[in-house]
Amino acid sequence: MQFVFLSAALAAVAQAGDLGYAAAPAVSYASYAPAIKTVGLAAPVAYAQPALTVAKVAVPAVAKVAVAEPYDPNPAYAFSYGVSDPATGDAKQQKEELQNGVVHGVYSLVEPDGTTRTVHYTADPHNGFNAVVDRQPAKVAVAAVAKVAVPAIAKVAVAAPSYSVYH
Repeated sequence: MQFVFLSAALAAVAQAGDLGYAAAPAVSYASYAPAIKTVGLAAPVAYAQPALTVAKVAVPAVAKVAVAEPYDPNPAYAFSYGVSDPATGDAKQQKEELQNGVVHGVYSLVEPDGTTRTVHYTADPHNGFNAVVDRQPAKVAVAAVAKVAVPAIAKVAVAAPSYSVYH
């Protein structure tokens, strides 16, 4: 990956042309010719790629047919669910339905303070979303918190930090 990036960078510099730097003097290798001995090398060995045979298989043509998805001009749905977990105290329900372009629903949940919040809502293209929220007090009386004697915290003497000054 670094080689590709470096190659691309060098190619960009080569295409950019003169960047204002002094060009290095051209080097002629002819002056070194007497020092180089000619060595006879054998011609490269020819290599023939083995012939590959590919079997041609006829693939049947598949025509794409556009099928219109079913369209319901007056869609309707209804769902509901509920959760009641005594271990965590989580309790909630929801029920919703769509009829004639209008959504009607209700959901309720028990809030951390024990009150039950119930929301009745409707939504339609003309009136938008409308909700009525109702809060009911806790059904179970909250036990009074017993007063617990808290021991007094003992005061701890803390020594002041000492500093040494060297002259």
